[in-house]
Amino acid sequence: MTQTKARGPLEGILVVDLSRILAGPYCTLLMAEMGARVIKVEPPKGGDDARAYGPFINGKSTYFASVNRGKESIALDLKNDEHKKIFEKLLAKADVVVENFRPGTMEKLGFGWETLHAKFPKLIYASASGFGHTGPNSKDPAYDMVMQGQGGIMSITGNEGQPPSRVGMSIGDIGAGLYTAVAVNAALVHRLKTGESTKVDIAMFDCQLALLENAIMRYTVEKEIPGPLGARHPTITPFEAFATSDGSMIIAAGNDSLFIKMCDALGLKEMAANPDYKSNALRQKSQKKLKQEIEAVLKTNTTEHWIGVVSKGGVPCGPINNIAQAIQHPQVAARNMLVSVPDGSGGTLTLAGNPLKMSAFDDPTTRKAAPDLDADRAGILSFLGG
Repeated sequence: MTQTKARGPLEGILVVDLSRILAGPYCTLLMAEMGARVIKVEPPKGGDDARAYGPFINGKSTYFASVNRGKESIALDLKNDEHKKIFEKLLAKADVVVENFRPGTMEKLGFGWETLHAKFPKLIYASASGFGHTGPNSKDPAYDMVMQGQGGIMSITGNEGQPPSRVGMSIGDIGAGLYTAVAVNAALVHRLKTGESTKVDIAMFDCQLALLENAIMRYTVEKEIPGPLGARHPTITPFEAFATSDGSMIIAAGNDSLFIKMCDALGLKEMAANPDYKSNALRQKSQKKLKQEIEAVLKTNTTEHWIGVVSKGGVPCGPINNIAQAIQHPQVAARNMLVSVPDGSGGTLTLAGNPLKMSAFDDPTTRKAAPDLDADRAGILSFLGG
């Protein structure tokens, strides 16, 4: 008899999702992709704010669908006594509750961590907010762009001398959603080992700092404030975008050996012998001159030609794809990174797949649709016992 694989490592885990827009919903999307049952609790009037964000298909938000597929929805007014009773019944069965309100909101509703922990000692409480639940700015409102600005990421994004530029996706929200999912999974492991639940307190601002990679280290070590460098790596050369005859390409020669291989591939053996380029530190000092010499060769032929030449030489390189080109890459189909999701009107949406590949679990090519507001009320109430 063939045994059906579980949906994922979190199968059997119930997540109550109070979050809206992006940071919290992205966290719970990942948990749903890993097999958890996710029940969205939405306000009766309008539901999750993201339901009003386009683009739309037959009046339904595809923005909402992209991060809420595979979840269930029940509309509850948490200021209504009867609805509060339903909500508490749900929490009694839940493993995790996720919210991304401004700190203090859950306490005003009577559902803060201290209250819930006393009533439901096994419940993990996860919050994703702008500045977290402590500190002088804890109660400040926050949106992705605000966090990108305050957290320093915008200051190192874009080209030198150009106006400030945001990262091209919502790294403030997505970063917080990712860190929340990591912390919740760690909290589930901790509960499994000790029986103890915990509060997870994730701040978008903290996450922006954590995502700065080497920028903070460069400042604390060198006392120089990093700025935008366009497509150039701040500490490795040559490691950036280079112009060709018909566009641009990336060459990432991340060490001395790769630099020599690049020189060989481009027919620039004299460059490899140049004392100014003997080490990465020296190449950093001569970055502009080095780039000009490399581009003088690259501009004699096309991006496609040079990618073939440089990759054959064993040097990491590639094109700068637009979104259409990126999703047509053969790896996308091979890795099931586009999945089909019903759009609620008889058609299908094509959305990003799950990058969390695990050998013990299937990775189907389709997913359940995002729920309409309150669509699962009857089933959820039946699950709760009426």
